[in-house]
Amino acid sequence: MTEQAQQPVVRDGNVVAAREAGTLWGLFCECVRRCPVGIAYRDYDPVAGNWCDHTWQAIAARVDRFRAALAQEKLEAGDRVAILLPNGIDWVCLDMAAHASGLVVVALYPHDNAASNAYILGHSGARLVLLDSDARRQSLRPFRSEFPSLERMWVRDVGAGSATPTSELIVRNLADVLANTSEPPVPHPAAPSDLASLVYTSGTTGRPKGVMLSHFAMLWNAEAAAAIIPPRRDDVFLSVLPLAHAFERTVGYYLPMMGGSTVAYARSVQDLRDDLIAVRPTAMLGVPLLYERMSAAIRANVAGSFAKRILLQIAALLGWRRFEAAQHRASPGLAARLFWPILKHYIAAPVLAAFGGRLRAAISGGAPLDQDVARLLIGLSLPLVEGYGLTEAAPVVAANGLDDNFPGSVGRPLQGIEVKLSPEGELLVRSPSMMMGYWKDPGETARALDPMGWLSTGDFAELKDGRIFVRGRLREMIVLSIGEKVNPNAVETELTRDCLFKQAVVVGDRRPFLTALIVLDPDAWRRFAADKGLDPERPNHAASKTELLARVTPLLATQPRYAQVRAVHLILESWTIEAGLLTPTLKVKRDVVQKMFAREINALYAEPPQSRPRPY
Repeated sequence: MTEQAQQPVVRDGNVVAAREAGTLWGLFCECVRRCPVGIAYRDYDPVAGNWCDHTWQAIAARVDRFRAALAQEKLEAGDRVAILLPNGIDWVCLDMAAHASGLVVVALYPHDNAASNAYILGHSGARLVLLDSDARRQSLRPFRSEFPSLERMWVRDVGAGSATPTSELIVRNLADVLANTSEPPVPHPAAPSDLASLVYTSGTTGRPKGVMLSHFAMLWNAEAAAAIIPPRRDDVFLSVLPLAHAFERTVGYYLPMMGGSTVAYARSVQDLRDDLIAVRPTAMLGVPLLYERMSAAIRANVAGSFAKRILLQIAALLGWRRFEAAQHRASPGLAARLFWPILKHYIAAPVLAAFGGRLRAAISGGAPLDQDVARLLIGLSLPLVEGYGLTEAAPVVAANGLDDNFPGSVGRPLQGIEVKLSPEGELLVRSPSMMMGYWKDPGETARALDPMGWLSTGDFAELKDGRIFVRGRLREMIVLSIGEKVNPNAVETELTRDCLFKQAVVVGDRRPFLTALIVLDPDAWRRFAADKGLDPERPNHAASKTELLARVTPLLATQPRYAQVRAVHLILESWTIEAGLLTPTLKVKRDVVQKMFAREINALYAEPPQSRPRPY
């Protein structure tokens, strides 16, 4: 670690520095000390039908009850405890109680399938898990043999309240657990370098890996990210992404705690529109899909009116020019100066009001952000910035700032982080917040981290003027048999711009041309089939494929000739997490999809030469 990297990044006296906190438990205690009656968290009470505020003092009292309960379970420092809950104050309370007890937290995705969560419970060797419901417990029962180390289950929402032994597994109602506690023990004297959490990667190829992150790694990364957009006492973060996601954990949980900010927990994606208006957040994190849906909703709102569509286009265009001028890259022009006040009032203001009307930072991460989406939302004055990171780096590597925002790039490396390109163009990262390694996997650790501490990200990238431009995943690059290389993500992004195509996987490695597996949007497909006189139940009929391939071709007009899709297989059933085809972060498991549809893929390449489209 360089001397520069060890220096505090944030010099705002209102932000708790990593060095001052020492550990995650230390950060929590310092925040409680500084603003005991401040609002720490806000959640929705479905019974009362309103939002409830929780002060730092009140959260600290509940954390103490969790600490006392953990002490009764005879766990030892270094033992793993797992959390399988939706976001909320109980997630926070067990997390902090575990850190105060010297335990290692293992976070699981509540919307992941039971088989995946069972694997993580077993691989991590967790001894205790907190579940959200008895239904969740029942879903794990068939996989009991995969997590033999687990001894205790605390279940939050369960009918029976008594302890229930099941195959040497003690199941207890969380309310009973917390009711029968005494004074909490003295906190465990953890060191900043101690292992704090196992954060499992999403596993797009193969089993997820357990990334070992120390207290220091997550604190340093949160502090470095806070230098880009410092948290404030009066900030309200709306938490949408699951806390099992490293991005949400560091930037949406520990970073707000550093500033004594409030975090409000969204109820669900379905309720997000109402939650935005009720909570009126000043900051929120999201994956690109979230902003894509918002963009689609804005466009759908004006779809029925030609005049409104034109006004939206003009507003976004002039707003984008104003944004570029504010970034010192262009002049806004006379039209923007004359007409923007009117367009802002009638077009942009209602959009911003739908986000609550107070957002000062909307952050996108986890995957590349579609540039049409970025231009629309930024053009309508949404303060949208993009960043880049990896779980192995705890996780933020680079980010755009509000005053230094270059859409299309993922920004500049955080202060103290080094980046460079390998001879093959792979992005390499060296950071003070680097992982300790992969849990129980020294071989994979050695492959990912070289002896000098450089992490192989697996991403192709370009470095321009100090900014990072990510171009695709190294392992996902397609090398055609004609020698050309294709980034499938770029082709898939163009395909799914069309509302008819919901999901796509492009295929062609060591083949003469590209083909694609495409999931059709049910409603759009029925309308398209009716308009073309096609059978909606037979998307792969020759006539249907001819029409759909004709729809595909113009979408790829900007792609090179060798990157054109020459044949398609159409699918009516969406790829889901439950089916094992998506990761918990909604990334397509490319290898699994291609294996499932291997016969269909081979058929696309087995057409008679006279009927097969030429690659050129």
